[in-house]
Amino acid sequence: MAANSIRERILQALVARLNPVATDQAATVWRTPSVSITREQCPALVVLPESESLAERANDRVTRELTVRITALARAVPPDIAETQADALLCAAHAALMSDVNLGGLALGVREVESEWEVDDADGVAASTSARYQITYRTLIADISIQA
Repeated sequence: MAANSIRERILQALVARLNPVATDQAATVWRTPSVSITREQCPALVVLPESESLAERANDRVTRELTVRITALARAVPPDIAETQADALLCAAHAALMSDVNLGGLALGVREVESEWEVDDADGVAASTSARYQITYRTLIADISIQA
Protein backbone atom coordinates (compact mmCIF):
# COMPACT_ATOMS: atom_id res chain seq x y z
CA MET A 1 0.00 0.00 0.00
CA ALA A 2 1.31 3.46 -0.91
CA ALA A 3 2.11 6.00 1.78
CA ASN A 4 -0.13 9.02 2.25
CA SER A 5 1.03 12.35 0.89
CA ILE A 6 2.57 14.88 3.25
CA ARG A 7 -0.49 17.05 2.53
CA GLU A 8 -2.82 14.30 3.79
CA ARG A 9 -0.69 13.78 6.88
CA ILE A 10 -0.80 17.53 7.58
CA LEU A 11 -4.62 17.54 7.31
CA GLN A 12 -4.83 14.55 9.65
CA ALA A 13 -2.52 16.35 12.11
CA LEU A 14 -4.77 19.45 11.99
CA VAL A 15 -7.87 17.42 12.81
CA ALA A 16 -6.04 15.59 15.60
CA ARG A 17 -4.87 18.92 17.04
CA LEU A 18 -8.43 20.35 16.93
CA ASN A 19 -10.20 17.35 18.49
CA PRO A 20 -9.21 18.21 22.11
CA VAL A 21 -10.22 21.86 21.51
CA ALA A 22 -13.64 20.73 20.34
CA THR A 23 -14.03 18.31 23.23
CA ASP A 24 -13.19 21.07 25.74
CA GLN A 25 -15.89 23.28 24.23
CA ALA A 26 -18.55 20.58 23.67
CA ALA A 27 -18.10 20.94 19.92
CA THR A 28 -17.51 18.58 17.01
CA VAL A 29 -14.79 18.56 14.33
CA TRP A 30 -15.54 17.95 10.66
CA ARG A 31 -13.12 17.59 7.79
CA THR A 32 -14.52 18.63 4.43
CA PRO A 33 -18.14 17.69 5.21
CA SER A 34 -20.19 16.76 2.15
CA VAL A 35 -23.43 18.06 3.68
CA SER A 36 -24.29 21.06 5.82
CA ILE A 37 -23.63 20.91 9.54
CA THR A 38 -26.97 20.61 11.34
CA ARG A 39 -28.12 22.58 14.37
CA GLU A 40 -27.56 19.49 16.54
CA GLN A 41 -23.94 19.22 15.35
CA CYS A 42 -23.10 22.77 16.50
CA PRO A 43 -20.94 24.15 17.84
CA ALA A 44 -18.48 22.77 15.32
CA LEU A 45 -15.06 23.27 13.82
CA VAL A 46 -14.79 22.58 10.10
CA VAL A 47 -11.45 21.97 8.38
CA LEU A 48 -11.50 22.69 4.64
CA PRO A 49 -8.40 22.40 2.46
CA GLU A 50 -8.87 25.09 -0.19
CA SER A 51 -5.84 25.14 -2.44
CA GLU A 52 -2.20 24.31 -2.81
CA SER A 53 0.44 26.09 -4.82
CA LEU A 54 4.05 25.41 -5.62
CA ALA A 55 6.19 28.18 -4.16
CA GLU A 56 9.66 27.09 -5.19
CA ARG A 57 11.42 24.31 -7.06
CA ALA A 58 15.05 23.55 -6.42
CA ASN A 59 16.78 20.47 -7.77
CA ASP A 60 14.57 17.52 -6.79
CA ARG A 61 12.56 19.40 -4.11
CA VAL A 62 9.34 21.42 -4.16
CA THR A 63 8.18 23.88 -1.53
CA ARG A 64 4.39 23.75 -1.32
CA GLU A 65 1.88 26.13 0.25
CA LEU A 66 -1.35 24.53 1.39
CA THR A 67 -4.22 26.88 2.23
CA VAL A 68 -6.66 25.55 4.80
CA ARG A 69 -9.77 27.26 6.15
CA ILE A 70 -10.86 26.51 9.69
CA THR A 71 -14.42 27.60 10.42
CA ALA A 72 -16.10 27.78 13.80
CA LEU A 73 -19.88 27.37 13.59
CA ALA A 74 -22.27 28.16 16.42
CA ARG A 75 -26.00 28.65 16.86
CA ALA A 76 -27.54 30.90 19.45
CA VAL A 77 -28.74 29.04 22.51
CA PRO A 78 -29.86 31.71 25.00
CA PRO A 79 -28.27 33.15 27.01
CA ASP A 80 -25.21 32.49 24.78
CA ILE A 81 -24.65 34.59 21.68
CA ALA A 82 -23.69 32.69 18.53
CA GLU A 83 -20.97 35.16 17.50
CA THR A 84 -19.33 35.00 20.93
CA GLN A 85 -19.41 31.21 20.99
CA ALA A 86 -17.96 30.93 17.46
CA ASP A 87 -15.24 33.44 18.29
CA ALA A 88 -14.21 31.58 21.46
CA LEU A 89 -14.09 28.30 19.56
CA LEU A 90 -11.94 29.77 16.78
CA CYS A 91 -9.63 31.43 19.33
CA ALA A 92 -9.03 28.07 20.99
CA ALA A 93 -8.47 26.41 17.61
CA HIS A 94 -6.00 29.13 16.63
CA ALA A 95 -4.06 28.73 19.87
CA ALA A 96 -3.87 24.95 19.38
CA LEU A 97 -2.72 25.31 15.78
CA MET A 98 -0.09 27.95 16.55
CA SER A 99 1.29 26.03 19.54
CA ASP A 100 3.44 24.00 17.11
CA VAL A 101 3.77 25.73 13.74
CA ASN A 102 5.81 22.80 12.42
CA LEU A 103 2.92 20.38 13.05
CA GLY A 104 5.14 17.79 14.64
CA GLY A 105 7.82 18.17 11.97
CA LEU A 106 5.52 17.87 8.93
CA ALA A 107 5.60 21.56 8.00
CA LEU A 108 8.14 24.32 7.62
CA GLY A 109 5.63 26.74 9.10
CA VAL A 110 2.05 27.90 9.53
CA ARG A 111 0.85 31.45 9.09
CA GLU A 112 -2.58 33.00 9.36
CA VAL A 113 -3.67 34.62 6.10
CA GLU A 114 -7.11 36.14 6.76
CA SER A 115 -10.36 35.88 8.70
CA GLU A 116 -14.04 36.40 7.90
CA TRP A 117 -17.32 36.48 9.79
CA GLU A 118 -20.88 35.67 8.82
CA VAL A 119 -24.18 35.78 10.71
CA ASP A 120 -27.40 34.21 9.43
CA ASP A 121 -30.79 34.43 11.09
CA ALA A 122 -32.84 32.32 8.66
CA ASP A 123 -33.08 29.37 11.06
CA GLY A 124 -32.32 30.98 14.37
CA VAL A 125 -29.14 32.95 14.72
CA ALA A 126 -26.11 31.11 13.42
CA ALA A 127 -22.60 32.51 13.32
CA SER A 128 -19.60 31.44 11.29
CA THR A 129 -16.08 32.68 11.97
CA SER A 130 -13.31 31.50 9.67
CA ALA A 131 -9.56 31.84 9.52
CA ARG A 132 -7.38 30.82 6.62
CA TYR A 133 -3.93 29.41 7.24
CA GLN A 134 -1.09 28.84 4.83
CA ILE A 135 0.98 25.78 5.67
CA THR A 136 4.36 25.58 4.00
CA TYR A 137 6.03 22.21 3.55
CA ARG A 138 8.51 20.53 1.25
CA THR A 139 8.42 17.27 -0.72
CA LEU A 140 10.42 15.59 -3.42
CA ILE A 141 9.32 16.53 -6.94
CA ALA A 142 8.77 12.91 -7.89
CA ASP A 143 7.11 11.72 -4.68
CA ILE A 144 4.70 13.85 -2.62
CA SER A 145 4.71 11.26 0.16
CA ILE A 146 8.37 11.92 0.97
CA GLN A 147 9.31 14.93 3.06
CA ALA A 148 12.34 16.83 1.84
